[in-house]
Amino acid sequence: MEQIQLTGPHGPKPKKTTVSRLGVYAFLFSAAVFFCIPLYVMLITSLKGMPEIRLGELFSLPGDPSFAAWVKAWSEACSGVECNGIQTGFWNSVKITIPSVAISIIIGSINGYALSFWRFKGSNLLFGLLLFGAFVPFQVVIFPLIIFLREMGLYGSLTGIILIHTIFGMPIMTLLFRNYFSSLPDELFKAARVDGANFWQIFFQIMMPLSIPVTVVAVILQTTGIWNDYLLGLIFAGRENLPMTVQLNNIVATTFGVREYNVNMAATILTALVPLAIYLLSGKYFVRGIAAGAVKG
Repeated sequence: MEQIQLTGPHGPKPKKTTVSRLGVYAFLFSAAVFFCIPLYVMLITSLKGMPEIRLGELFSLPGDPSFAAWVKAWSEACSGVECNGIQTGFWNSVKITIPSVAISIIIGSINGYALSFWRFKGSNLLFGLLLFGAFVPFQVVIFPLIIFLREMGLYGSLTGIILIHTIFGMPIMTLLFRNYFSSLPDELFKAARVDGANFWQIFFQIMMPLSIPVTVVAVILQTTGIWNDYLLGLIFAGRENLPMTVQLNNIVATTFGVREYNVNMAATILTALVPLAIYLLSGKYFVRGIAAGAVKG
């Protein structure tokens, strides 16, 4: 028996740094600086007192860092005539985001599964119509939706805004799951059918356990999109359910003699914390999920 001799690594050596690669690095570094500078300014401004802010030294570090502006932004900042801080908007956004994300992902995954494995006459037309809905500007259909929700008695309610986010999220969720399920081997579905599994058994026992990567992508897309929404929340949520972005705008627009820039910056960072945390903690899963569904469309 011949012995296999272990040798060093094979293949071409890594390319040396070239001008084009340096250009790519320079572009990426410039883009990172471009997006990080506003965050840096907001952070250090939120830690300064108003006398220090009035000095006009925008990029200087705070001489006496304080979280007083953060406390005020969370629980004491005024939004119109009410001074309850941005915490009310935070909990409203939580109540809007969680059910909207869950319902839109459930419906989108079922649609994608049915359009991938249980095709029927006209399924391609239905998929085209759903896909068309993903590219219709929502500003075009705002007025008809207002009338629809008014007639249903849901305008200005929590149920109404959840329904709106579900409707607008369903097309892109269907596209996302349909592309992912289409990349899975057909043999899995055929073998399950031979074993006598029905529609729901295949979906819950086979497809959903395999769709964790794309589900993570869907959660990230829907959570950030709904959390950052301003216009739909302003129009459909009602005064008692205004999301955090609307509360932030009201806080920034409300002044009593002195505009407190540190409180405004703290409120802005508090509003952006959830999307930032999601991207920082699950960014690699987002890339994996996107790549997993890009094999076959």
